[in-house]
Formats: sequence, structure tokens, C-alpha cells
Amino acid sequence: MEKPILQPRFKDAPHFRNFWETGNGKSLIEFSGAEVNFRDFDKFSHYYYDVDEIGDGVVKDVYFTQSFPEASKQIETYIRNGITENDKIPESTRSLFEQTQTIPEWLDHDLIKSGAELCMRCNVDSLISLRDYCLIGGYDYAYLNKPLIATEALKKGAVKRLSETLDFWVNVTRTDSLLIHQKGYEFAIKTRLIHSYARLSIKKHYKDWDTENWGEPINSWDMMATYIGFSLVFLYSLHKLGNTFSEKEEKGLFHLWKYVGYLLGIPEDLLPNDKKQATEYFYLWTSVQPPSDKDSILLAHSLLNESLENPILKFSFQRRNLRYLHICCTWFLLDDEVCERLEIPKVKYKNLFPKSKQLFNKIYESLLSREVQIKKGNKDQMKVLNDYLNITKNSNFH
Repeated sequence: MEKPILQPRFKDAPHFRNFWETGNGKSLIEFSGAEVNFRDFDKFSHYYYDVDEIGDGVVKDVYFTQSFPEASKQIETYIRNGITENDKIPESTRSLFEQTQTIPEWLDHDLIKSGAELCMRCNVDSLISLRDYCLIGGYDYAYLNKPLIATEALKKGAVKRLSETLDFWVNVTRTDSLLIHQKGYEFAIKTRLIHSYARLSIKKHYKDWDTENWGEPINSWDMMATYIGFSLVFLYSLHKLGNTFSEKEEKGLFHLWKYVGYLLGIPEDLLPNDKKQATEYFYLWTSVQPPSDKDSILLAHSLLNESLENPILKFSFQRRNLRYLHICCTWFLLDDEVCERLEIPKVKYKNLFPKSKQLFNKIYESLLSREVQIKKGNKDQMKVLNDYLNITKNSNFH
């Protein structure tokens, strides 16, 4: 079947123009020095109908030919031990591991280390940025969320979803974790195959999938946008919360996510090297996305109410307070227009906590050495992750 020709269909729509002319998009352009236009639109837009064929092949050849636990065990063995020429494995599996075990010429381990250290050094602000800006802001792009709705992610619940995102993010952002056979590398490969499994399941079972408008499920262009969320949007959020970073740390963050994207099977053309490129790529992608719909609002509210459902905090007043703080950060980090579309509750003194974070970060960075910040950040982030993993393991969040 011939692929549809995509146009920047929302480039004149109010939500697109407001974001890029007066909202956070304008701030991203100023932050990055980007030059935004539609000259390269056709160079990228065909990726809306492009998917990870190698990952899909592995799912068809390995996961669809035996039980899920058997398939997972087989793949885990290859992740941990690698493959040899003598292994009798499907061609798709050989292609996957040959690609991911080939170190690209551009890879710089020292830069990746700097990016990982920035993620750890910014401690809880990194987790605030992920949750209250990257994740919830992503819900404003209606078509991007369609795979979540199709796979009934809302039924799974926000605690479980957040736990999985946190598990992935923490494991790929530790020092040396992306080396072949290490834990971050393992998470990247498993996540890649989860995406393929979900995509093939959607195509098989979800008869109402609108490929022309929504693109292929979990397509390469949407994947690019997601990973720009983890790099550009994340970095801007840290900056907005008053964190500072060196040029090397900033470059390192983009390099880290470029390599994670490579392991996940995102075409290299779509992986930006710096904030200027990322903003220019993101601009083009947003022109094909309509604003929030009713599903977006359900996803956003599910995430907001996660604090109330999550038993990590013992008392209900603590949970209500945590939800209030997340709402304050969401209003502070996102555009008011986006918050209104997502029907984020209005609260009193919403800037008090984020503004105090800015002040705290100035003092924190002046008092503690970079090494101490990294060590403390890693410890605190691992504690949050372990709390989530224990909750999801020992409860009814499934």
C-alpha cells in the first residue's frame, strides 16, 4: 500500500501558533537559538509511516512462535551474552543484535558519562521535569497518545505506568549502564521489543486505527518526539527550575539520548545532536499534531491523581499535599493554555513551590561539589525508583 503524503496540517492552527509564537515553543527557540521553518518537512514527514522493521521481525519470529516467558528468556540470554556466528537464530534476531552491538563511529563514552551525571546531579528536579513537564506535556499531543489508548494503558493505572517509565529512565541514565550487556543496554533492547509487540498487537486487534491521520502505531517520527522530550524538553525544564549545567553536560545529555535512540531502532537522521537541532526537529513534528482531546484529559488526570492512589506516602494529607505540589509544577512548567486544555486544576499560590525550588537550587549548587551532587542525586533517585518497584510488586497495581 502506498504511504499517504503528509502535510504540516496544523501549522496555521491557534494551538500551534500560540505555542511557538508566545508560549513554551517561543521559549525553546530563545533557549536553543533554533531557526524554525518548514524547509525540511518532507525530509522528516515520511517517518510518520515508518516503523522499526527489525524489532517487529524479532517479535514475529521469537515472541509469536512460543510462550511469552520462553521468548523473553531467550532474548535475555542474547542481551547478556551476545550472539556468535554459530548461533542458530532467526535472521531478524541476528540483525537486531548485530546493529545494537555495533558501536557507532560517533559514540563518545566520555560525553555519555557527562549526560548521565547531569541526570543524576539534578536529583529530584530530574523526576519533577520528567513527570510534570515531559510526560504530562506529551499528553497535549492527541495523536501521540493513541497507542496508549489502544493498548488500554488507562486500565493499567498511572502508578504502574509511572513505575515503568521511571525504571527505564533511571536505568539508561546511570554511568556506564549503556555499555553492551549492562543494565541500561538491556532496558533499551527490551523497551524496543515492547514497542514492536504493542505495535503489532494494535495493528492486529485495533480495527479503528486511523493510519493516515495518526501515522503507524509507535512510528519513528513519534519516537523522535518522545526522545526529544527526554533531552530538549527535560533540559529546558531543569533550566526553568533554576539548575545550571556546563556545555559538556548539555552536549552529553543529547549524546546519551542519541545513543539510546540508536539502540531503540530510531533512524539516525531523526536523532538530534544539540538543542538547536532538537527544537527545529520538534517544530516540524508538532505541526501534524492536534491539541488535547478527551483521551488526553483522562491520561493527564490519571497521572495527577497517581499521588492519591500511591501508598508510598502513608497518610492521605501527605498524598494530597504531594498532588498539590505536582499541580504547582505543572502550571509553572507548562503553558497556561496547555494546562487549561488538559483541565489541570487551578490551585492557590501555585508559583510558591517552583520559585522556592529556583532559590534552593542556587544555594544547593553553591554549597555542594559536583561529585557530591551526583552521588546524592543517584542515591535519592534510586530510592524513589525502589519505592515504586516495591509498591507495584507487592500490591494490586498490575
